[in-house]
Amino acid sequence: MTETTSRAPHLTALGTTRTRGPVRVVDTSLRDGNQSLWGATGITTGMAEAAAAGLAAVGFDAIDVTSSTHLSVGVKFHRENPWERLDRVSAAAPGVLLSAITTGMRFMSWERATEPVMRLALRMLATHGVRRLQIAEPMNDRDATCRVARWAKDEGFTQVVAGVVFTESPVHTDERYLANALAYEAEPAIDRVYLKDPGGLLTVERVRDLVPRLRAAVSKPLELHSHTTTGAASQLYVTAAALDVDVLHTGLGPLSNGTAQPSLEHLLTNLDAVGIEIEADRDAATRAAATLWDIADTQGLPAGTPSEFDLGAHVHQVPGGMRGTLIRQLGEIGLADRLPRVLEECVRVRAELGYPIMVTPFSQFVGSQALMNVLAQDSGQDRYSRIPDEVVRFVLGHFGTPEGEIDPEVVSRVRDLPRAAELDREQEERSLAELHEIHAARLGRRLSEEELLLAIVLPEEQLAPMYAAGPAPRWSGAPRRRTTAVTDVVSFIDAVHELPRWRSLRVWSGDARIALDRPTKEDR
Repeated sequence: MTETTSRAPHLTALGTTRTRGPVRVVDTSLRDGNQSLWGATGITTGMAEAAAAGLAAVGFDAIDVTSSTHLSVGVKFHRENPWERLDRVSAAAPGVLLSAITTGMRFMSWERATEPVMRLALRMLATHGVRRLQIAEPMNDRDATCRVARWAKDEGFTQVVAGVVFTESPVHTDERYLANALAYEAEPAIDRVYLKDPGGLLTVERVRDLVPRLRAAVSKPLELHSHTTTGAASQLYVTAAALDVDVLHTGLGPLSNGTAQPSLEHLLTNLDAVGIEIEADRDAATRAAATLWDIADTQGLPAGTPSEFDLGAHVHQVPGGMRGTLIRQLGEIGLADRLPRVLEECVRVRAELGYPIMVTPFSQFVGSQALMNVLAQDSGQDRYSRIPDEVVRFVLGHFGTPEGEIDPEVVSRVRDLPRAAELDREQEERSLAELHEIHAARLGRRLSEEELLLAIVLPEEQLAPMYAAGPAPRWSGAPRRRTTAVTDVVSFIDAVHELPRWRSLRVWSGDARIALDRPTKEDR
């Protein structure tokens, strides 16, 4: 009788090409999973704290916990102090490397951050337990990336990962990607390099072509971050592992798949099939996933599901989180049927703006301008008859120089705007001492560095309710939604007030809107 094996011979042969030891994993559930699948609003401080302890036991290389978007959303939607969230997650996962991502010179607001503000942001993140920084510079500006990496090390980060940000366009070439990788290999402040694929545009074929060239250029650990938006990422992760990528970014349970990262559960199965070892405690991963499933189930949050193979994303390149936001916004104003036209317009606008990579904040800039162009045409006006401030700043170069040329007609339209001169004047860089004085005078008291940073980047109407709300509640596992039927507005409001821990609620249904805010002790 012949001995049977669970591995097919042709699959096992694939695994034998790996030479760099077991694959390591960065978990993205709390940050990218939450952002891609739950609009960054699903996870509260209490939930993040509850999940972190389980995630810490899995043995991840790092846990991706936050970004500018996450910190600002926590303030705006949950009235939660971002520094409290980081402190509590750090305490729940002692000894684990917690990671944040930054997309260039920006922190919380859409405006470009000055060096003093960016350094302050990095110092506060490190002070509150985040010691790994992923830099995904959205213009692949290698000088800016190296500069931020050096600041991060100065301000307390122990590991800096520089992104080679992948996209598809006439101006983005492998030669450019390799030039960036070589620059990051030579920069002492950069510890690792990662191929970041925000649009989920990589294919198995592109991985087979690009990764070996990156691997030859980089002796430092090489990571891969992709999204399952097009249905290809789960397969190309196995190919990347066989080609000696050291670290793969995955989600867990309900915070994987869809427009997020491939699931750790399926990666384990796939790498087992080809005979590639992976560093992860499987029992601990099962327990951690159970906590995330409890959060999803009790809060009525949708789980990511495997995506069908879809080449449409290669055309419009709109990221999953942004597409969900567009669908919601168009539905709120009764224009859901305009989505195909807006996606088509995104292709045109992106080309006219010099092919920016469709990653925060540039994807939002392109999407906003595309929506305005479609609405303008519907009302008989010209495209670019309305231009958001963020697009004006982009064209003026406040965010750097795009890799492609901006359409001269768009440049001319922007420079003719009176607003352009106003925004140029706002670029003045102030020292932290000056900013302390300005905000202390405005608020009538001296501020801590944490308070100062939030005062610089967020409006007072968001900060005042956050401070008044006090510490964020722990997650108790109680359901967010009432299961009994609600048939009128009065009973709806009564039902909402019975929910545990809620602070604010916004509901839209057609033209009807309801806004509820629970008063804090200070309000009473």
